[in-house]
Amino acid sequence: MAAELTAHQLIAEHRPTLDQALEAIRTRAYWSPHPEHPKAYGEDGSLDMAAGKAAFDALLGTRLDLGQPGTDGFVGGEVSPYGIELGVEYPHADLDVLLPAMKAGQKAWRDAGAEIRAVVCLEILKRISDRTHEFAHAVMHTSGQAFMMAFQAGGPHAQDRGLEAVAYAYVEQVRTPDTAEWTKPQGKRDPLALTKQFTPVPRGIGLVIGCNTFPTWNGYPGLFASLATGNAVLVKPHPRAVLPLALTVQVARDVLGEAGFDPNLVALAAERPGEGIAKTLATRPEIRIIDYTGSTEFGDWLEANARQAQVYTEKAGVNTVLVESAGDYKGMLSNLAFSLSLYSGQMCTTPQNLLIPRDGIRTDEGPKTFDEVVSDLARSVDGLLGDDARANALLGAIVNPDVKARLEAAAGLGEVALASREIVNPEFPGAVVRTPVVVKLDGAKPDDQAAYMSECFGPVSFAVAVDSAADAVELLRRTIREKGAMTVGAYTTDEEVEQAVQEVCLEEAAQLSLNLVGGVYVNQTAAFSDFHGSGGNPAANSALCDGAFVANRFRVIEVRREA
Repeated sequence: MAAELTAHQLIAEHRPTLDQALEAIRTRAYWSPHPEHPKAYGEDGSLDMAAGKAAFDALLGTRLDLGQPGTDGFVGGEVSPYGIELGVEYPHADLDVLLPAMKAGQKAWRDAGAEIRAVVCLEILKRISDRTHEFAHAVMHTSGQAFMMAFQAGGPHAQDRGLEAVAYAYVEQVRTPDTAEWTKPQGKRDPLALTKQFTPVPRGIGLVIGCNTFPTWNGYPGLFASLATGNAVLVKPHPRAVLPLALTVQVARDVLGEAGFDPNLVALAAERPGEGIAKTLATRPEIRIIDYTGSTEFGDWLEANARQAQVYTEKAGVNTVLVESAGDYKGMLSNLAFSLSLYSGQMCTTPQNLLIPRDGIRTDEGPKTFDEVVSDLARSVDGLLGDDARANALLGAIVNPDVKARLEAAAGLGEVALASREIVNPEFPGAVVRTPVVVKLDGAKPDDQAAYMSECFGPVSFAVAVDSAADAVELLRRTIREKGAMTVGAYTTDEEVEQAVQEVCLEEAAQLSLNLVGGVYVNQTAAFSDFHGSGGNPAANSALCDGAFVANRFRVIEVRREA
């Protein structure tokens, strides 16, 4: 088809946004082009709210035919954690047909250059942003996130992370000039003179293996990092969370075609029930980059077996908060209660272990015993979630039966300080909604160690009694080193303890938040400023987003000629 989007149009519209993103990653200051509030879309937001819900409803029970080569049937079967069947069908691909078709468009995409690739990616993100309300419902009904979280995390925050990856990709590609004139003096003889040309070339096809809980937030960085560096991208969604990424692929294919490129540069690989195509795809020779978020077991398998590919993984960790003392005790409890409750603890950044000296802590309200700290935290969670409407808005729904089983089993691991309770969602009676459980454990007991040294994904936290602040610091070190951590938090008014915790996090490569008592939480990160993961401990081998996340998705090839 003829190009409908010219290079000039794309650069004129999106280069200013790219420049702002480049400045944001340089300064690490707050910036986002994507509004967080639903009413920011449209004149007053109401039209977009209604239109977005109508667009989502119109998708239910339909077939999403993407026009991909090699489609040999259609698959579906998603059921919302809120209890409704989506009934959407997606193309199933014959990989022997689809993968060669994806490679065919790479030459023109490579030759377009870093700037054109960047602005095409930004046009894709803009069109996704324009449909944020629709995407929010798709994320909500595949992940179980409550609507407001699905809107923000699945919409603007995910789009920010995609744009951030494009900005880093652009920086790394233009670091080397397109051409250079090279002259080497030879004394009395004529100098040696060469003209050198440098071209960023893609590795091949990138594979994005999506996750159930954050399909767009975790999917967009790898998708846009690979696409912006010249690679075709095959998106393999989690079978319970296909719709948000299928819509993303649909938008990307439309934009690529309108910009004069092969739409097959982005494609979807949906799977039949039980087919398990991730392993098959991950070891195919055409797949040269893999982005994965999920279990440690499969992440380790990818790192060990996908030898032909550059593999970027975000796996599991045991996130820890050390509580030694508190300058704002109520603020600490409130902040922790929210962190434990948000999205039913189904975030890779949610705190699991709270390390508290068994002799208690110093606070601005006087000394508090271990039992008092834990019971006060339990009351804070109860207060936060005491109103069912507010609880539903914070907790969302349990994403799958495995999380529910872990939650129910946790009560048998130790003394329950806060029991989980069932909440009814009147709008979605089929939703499984549970408040968090907090269990007391003894840091010195081997049986208790087995519990708190394993990730228990979901609304489960352990209050672990330790002998001293020094013991807490060493247990923190051991946990990060052996199990990894996406986040670490600490509360202390002691400068020596603060320095000790900071040193552990620097040595073991874990991202640290100190004394958070306001509206910023340990399980939240801001694109363009915060790093999500570090790539330096077992929880993840990469960080969102830094230069290392994008730089090895392409290589620079040099052509030399006599001047």
